[in-house]
Amino acid sequence: MEGTASPRSEPSQDPSAAAGERRTRLAHFLAPAAGASAVEITSLSPLRGGAIQENWAVDASFRDGPLAGSQQLVLRTTAQTGVTASLSRIEEFAVLKAAFDAGVTVPEPLFATDDEAVFGKPFFIMRRVKGIAAAHRITRDPALDPALPALAERLGRELARIHTIRPPRHDLAFLPAPDEVGPARQVAAFRAYLNKHATPRPVLEWGIHWLETHFPTPVAPVLCHHDFRTGNYMLEGPELTGILDWEFAGWGDPFEDIGWFCSKGWRFARLDREAGGIAERAAFYAGYERESGRPLDPRRVFFWEVLAGVRWAVIALEQSDRYMIGGERNLDLALTGRRASECELEILMMLDPSGVPADG
Repeated sequence: MEGTASPRSEPSQDPSAAAGERRTRLAHFLAPAAGASAVEITSLSPLRGGAIQENWAVDASFRDGPLAGSQQLVLRTTAQTGVTASLSRIEEFAVLKAAFDAGVTVPEPLFATDDEAVFGKPFFIMRRVKGIAAAHRITRDPALDPALPALAERLGRELARIHTIRPPRHDLAFLPAPDEVGPARQVAAFRAYLNKHATPRPVLEWGIHWLETHFPTPVAPVLCHHDFRTGNYMLEGPELTGILDWEFAGWGDPFEDIGWFCSKGWRFARLDREAGGIAERAAFYAGYERESGRPLDPRRVFFWEVLAGVRWAVIALEQSDRYMIGGERNLDLALTGRRASECELEILMMLDPSGVPADG
């Protein structure tokens, strides 16, 4: 393959020439991967969004092979800095493939490589799906309102389909064992992070103490998306076109995804719509129960909603650390740290004696 040096190793090179070489290297990777005699990259540009990873729009023309013709693709690679809980791109690709094979509505995964000579860092390629993912637009667009209950029901079914993927799986052997990622381990990690953080967070400490005294009875683990929420799926009009961003996926309690989707931090402008800011819980729950054949326990969901508040607060602080400590000059990361205070307010409201379930 020509041009084996990393693009980041040539800082003095003319940017347009560097971009051309990157396209050439990517085309040389795609051709044999796709069984094509030649590939031309007609466009390569970064996509907006994606706080943890980088996404690039790739327009490519395949001379022949299974993808013959023009294709709209997405290249997903690692950002300058990240968070410790994220999978690698090669691991995320394997999870995405497992979801695709299980019939979940996701962009089709195509190719992956850890050869940094191609793009400067490992990446995978998937088909580009149409639509928008911007949560503030989905939750605020009055034109979508009539379709949102059906969307919530559909998302419940999609989540139940994700949860049909269970260990052991040789293709997902890299995922930590279920007993290594249960609620007790998660809460211990939150406490360890806060113990080292420069700023005391007493409300989060209180939330952690409540979690430590209310662990639910273990259930059979399933594949959890771990970031299943509005903002991580694509809509074209009212139609779901793809569930995105699988970098946090792993084995877990199925109620974990349900609590995350319903937590207040992911309702955006519509705090009154408890299912992802788009509908009442009933529609989302009905879709999940219909697809899975299992009833949902509201008290178990409540535990995972409290944990979601603590987890989102810690992630927000980690994102802020990428700016304050890691040096990534991204204003969105800096501002995300402020979301921790919103989570703390919600934890106070949820754990007020008048709001906790009677036996909680």
